[in-house]
Amino acid sequence: MTPELAELAERLTAYAQLADLAPVREAALRDFARLRAALNSGQARAAEPIAGGWQVNAWVKQGILLGFRLGQLTEAGAAGGQAFFDKDTLPLRRLTPADGIRVIPGGSSLRDGAYLAAGVICVPPVFINIGAYVGAGTLIDSHALVGSCAQIGERVHLSAAAQVGGVLEPVNAAPVIIEDDVMVGGNCGIYEGTHVGARAVLGSGVILTRSTPVYDLVRSQIYRAQDEAPLRIPPDAVVVPGARAVTREPGRSWGLSLATPVIVKYRDDKTAQATALEEWLR
Repeated sequence: MTPELAELAERLTAYAQLADLAPVREAALRDFARLRAALNSGQARAAEPIAGGWQVNAWVKQGILLGFRLGQLTEAGAAGGQAFFDKDTLPLRRLTPADGIRVIPGGSSLRDGAYLAAGVICVPPVFINIGAYVGAGTLIDSHALVGSCAQIGERVHLSAAAQVGGVLEPVNAAPVIIEDDVMVGGNCGIYEGTHVGARAVLGSGVILTRSTPVYDLVRSQIYRAQDEAPLRIPPDAVVVPGARAVTREPGRSWGLSLATPVIVKYRDDKTAQATALEEWLR
């Protein structure tokens, strides 16, 4: 962290502790604008990779929550006769062709304070929230969501209607992390700080949360979130929707089962061929 960013982090953390922001409102607004600029450039991140894992930067989340507190409701444009209203501290991000980001026309919303690397493709409609980080070459398909502070790696494919949840509170909680070259199928949901390893493939309809056990048929293991640790999907895992039988009565007598993700294989040459369409789309 640069000295300037360290000073910004200290000030934002101090503001966040105040019950009354009125005496410092103007200074806090200026510092929140600096935070958005640092998030836009990727200089600041809600979480970042370090040796041996990931580091959560709680001060970034505190700063984003401060922006919500400081904001005042204002008209945020109109379309088709419908007016829109949002906090004035949370404008949409303004892009130029020099950014190298494809935003296809059709109603997407990219909030200021979200980092999008060159080569990102947004197929409408998508919503990318403040604090999100989206790596180079990632494709975000229609009706997909990238929630607040979610960390998306390079060359990821978020298929149509994929939902990547946001995590702002508690501020020290890890956000959803999706590492490089992951394929996320349509209608998937990834929530509550789940960590998806590099090159994993999530089949359509897979739902991952802190309370979701994931059954690995290849390695004969069951993966769960533990205490402060999130649910982790191993690198190269191919995950599909599955079901497990209810063993307690009356569920057993009724023949009920519960949905659960299942790892059926690990990525190989055949899997790579099946996802080769990505190169053509880019």
